[in-house]
Amino acid sequence: MDFLQTLFFLLLGGATIAGAYILIAKPERGNPLAAALLCAMFSAYTAVQIAQEGVVMFFTNHSQNLTGIQVWWDLAMLVVIAFFFIAPRARAVDMNLWLWALLVLPTASIGLLAMCARLFYLERAQAGTPTA
Repeated sequence: MDFLQTLFFLLLGGATIAGAYILIAKPERGNPLAAALLCAMFSAYTAVQIAQEGVVMFFTNHSQNLTGIQVWWDLAMLVVIAFFFIAPRARAVDMNLWLWALLVLPTASIGLLAMCARLFYLERAQAGTPTA
């Protein structure tokens, strides 16, 4: 198994742990540190991918066949739906949605995770609870 495959499984494991935590612990507020760490890990994985294969591979990978195109549309819909559900909470803590949209739309999950980290931080700050 090469470095990228190992990194993929580490990210998958981290996402699984985060999902299990959400289901079992039932937190009422998001954890800004967890969102920031997931954003950093996925950003690092993406940076390695771009360094090795280039940005064009994103488009090549998602346009070679119907499965790739389906995954592309699935990702696009996921980003829009997630942004739709996050937006009211972000407005409530005075986040600039236009600026966040400029980050989220081209970067998808990376931007969404960064936005969630900031949102969770601001929500905790408003509530007066510790941010980590």
